[in-house]
Amino acid sequence: MTWRCAWCGKPHESDDPPCERCGYNSFNRADDAGDEAGRGDASPTYVWACTNCGREHVRNSPPCARCGNHTLERTEQTFDESDRDLEGASWLEVAKPYSPVIAVFVIVVALFATGIVPLSVIPGIGTDVPGEATEANGIDLEETALLVHDRLADERAAAGETETADGTGGGAGLEYDQGLEAFATAENQRLVVGAYTDDDGGDRTDPSEFDLSCESGPRGVQILAQDSIDAYDTEAALADDLAENLLEAFDSRGIERDDHDAEGIDVHVGPDGAILAVYVGC
Repeated sequence: MTWRCAWCGKPHESDDPPCERCGYNSFNRADDAGDEAGRGDASPTYVWACTNCGREHVRNSPPCARCGNHTLERTEQTFDESDRDLEGASWLEVAKPYSPVIAVFVIVVALFATGIVPLSVIPGIGTDVPGEATEANGIDLEETALLVHDRLADERAAAGETETADGTGGGAGLEYDQGLEAFATAENQRLVVGAYTDDDGGDRTDPSEFDLSCESGPRGVQILAQDSIDAYDTEAALADDLAENLLEAFDSRGIERDDHDAEGIDVHVGPDGAILAVYVGC
């Protein structure tokens, strides 16, 4: 009597699985094997299970594909192993091997988002301006700019260029405009880049890129402090020096101090300690 493998249909002389061709563990009588698939047979099928880890194999071909054990035993297939293999992994299991990369990405995004690392360090995003734009030698440069504005307002009031509501001299001064300050900052940093790097700083800053309330084009003046930043210990002392130099620049260039309705100031310290300021008014 001839027997056929219930999986691939290979004929065998006796009912002695597994199949020599495919390793399947169920044979059918030759007269029952018209359907070579025979896979709907309710009779049990057998596999070779590792005696160490339980991994099921179609053939008795040690070692175990999972643990390397060389002993496999014939057992009825339960499909438990297949069910476990088909179970989908959670997103945490999938992401776990990439967790170091994800952590680095999150840290980098946080550094840029909080401003700890400026976007300008990325090529193509902006220019890394040499020196300090906000604080140097313990001196707040933004506060210094506001104090320079106050010094100019006091000087105008003393010269009778501003008046209070009752018609007497006052210290109301010009409006300190944030748009003009941003314009002054951009122009000052352009000049700093040209002074301390091989880059020429590019074209002059375009006023149209800023929210300015000027009826006419803004006028700018760049000044330097008399000493390096190490010579100043307070914002007030630095502001006094810058205001004095600015007033001298007005006089030397014939700029009327009451020509403007608003002004903005930026103070920057170069990598060598030099203090550069830009005044813009309109």
